[in-house]
Amino acid sequence: MTKTVKVTLFKGLIGTRESHRATVRGLGLRGINSVSELEDTPSVRGMINKVSYLVKVVS
Repeated sequence: MTKTVKVTLFKGLIGTRESHRATVRGLGLRGINSVSELEDTPSVRGMINKVSYLVKVVS
């Protein structure tokens, strides 16, 4: 069984860098309060770390 991590977008994307917007989209998040459940891999952790000021890790 693979480990998963839930990520929630809690801040809007207006005024953020284009690369950060692309990273949020790559995480599968759309609007504020959207939740995405992803596999816990180093690449996903790096993406979360890059936009840590926009997202919250739920579990």
